[in-house]
Amino acid sequence: MSRIVPILLLIGSNIFMTYAWYGHLKDLKDKPLFLAIVVSWGVAFLEYCLQVPANRIGFQFYSLSQLKVIQEIITISVFAVFCVAYMKEPLKLDFLWAALCLAAAAYFMFRQLATP
Repeated sequence: MSRIVPILLLIGSNIFMTYAWYGHLKDLKDKPLFLAIVVSWGVAFLEYCLQVPANRIGFQFYSLSQLKVIQEIITISVFAVFCVAYMKEPLKLDFLWAALCLAAAAYFMFRQLATP
């Protein structure tokens, strides 16, 4: 397995996770809360089917802290696209600031790989 496999799995899991957490606000807004919960749980199950293997495989290549930072970078990226493309919310400069903070976090978590 390569280092990229867990990242691809985490991207997929985050797509499901973001929809499970927020998709019902658009798609099921007029439906009973119980239905929104059940549908979201079903989608979250798919998220876990990707997330658990992503972390199992990823832990072979990355530390736990590195995996968490990778997850957060993917989460904010998927969330930004979801907000703009799916929920039709305006693109905000706050996404850039959050991304820069996460880039700094990634730097600190991975800088030992750059030094011999």
